[in-house]
Amino acid sequence: MSAAAVPLTRADRPATGILAQVGDTPLVRLERVVEGLVPDGVEIHAKLEWFNPGGSVKDRAALSMVLAAEREGRLRPGMTILDASSGNTGIAYAMVAAARGYRLALCLPANANAERKRTLRAYGAEIIETSPLEGSDGAILEARRRVAAAPDRYVYLDQYSNDANWQAHFRSTGPEIWAQTGGRVTHWVATLGTTGSFTGTARFLKAQNPAIQAISLQPDGPFHGLEGVKHLESAMVPAIHDPALADANLGVPTDEALALVRRLAREEGLLAGISSGAALWGAIAVARTLRRGVVVTLFPDGGSRYLSDAHLWEG
Repeated sequence: MSAAAVPLTRADRPATGILAQVGDTPLVRLERVVEGLVPDGVEIHAKLEWFNPGGSVKDRAALSMVLAAEREGRLRPGMTILDASSGNTGIAYAMVAAARGYRLALCLPANANAERKRTLRAYGAEIIETSPLEGSDGAILEARRRVAAAPDRYVYLDQYSNDANWQAHFRSTGPEIWAQTGGRVTHWVATLGTTGSFTGTARFLKAQNPAIQAISLQPDGPFHGLEGVKHLESAMVPAIHDPALADANLGVPTDEALALVRRLAREEGLLAGISSGAALWGAIAVARTLRRGVVVTLFPDGGSRYLSDAHLWEG
């Protein structure tokens, strides 16, 4: 973590080894991909979360939630963590569980891509496949059913309702952005999934400067191809979501977001994931309304997790 971040770990059992590398990811200014699309006085910067050791922004929340459960006495070595995930949080849990001495049972939609499933199995996670038609909501319902049926078997972390999720970003992502921009950030733009990264970062940045605008992003309709991004009007709304934090909420078109993923690879050398295209679409949309400003967004994961999705790269 950066020196500005509040520690996420207990003094008596701090994160060590690979887990000590979670956070402090690069913030890069985008150039060619936004050239001609935004005014000269506006900068767009992206936080590259695939530099986390588990490959995504979810490393932050997973580590925070596991450490919080340890502090509360709910989680001890040898126990089994249970949660639902569409992929990235599951992989982050699997890495943290392996490093901290836990088993992991993960409810995962059956249509999650091959890269995710192979990665989870490599870490030793148990995959419980759920209906692809029900998406992440179906995985959540299955996790709740299992913990209700066997409460002594699992420690259910429930990333969608766990305050340690958004607190990870209040303690790390927000302070990192503030330090990396020298406090110049004027707009925070991020996609909504569990809503933890948007919520925690927005709360921190607005505490530093109430004039900072926070803009949340979700798909422009319930039937979309933006993996990892929730259309809240047609999905189970995470308990940690705080709609009052958003100064605006934008709907992202899938085709335009996917086109930006390809452009990031070919024009910036950034092999970014699908939700990163959505984040960039939102950052550009906000930047085009400004005369001056520093717009910061977050790229949740890298494109290597989507290489089997041929349609994404062939456009």
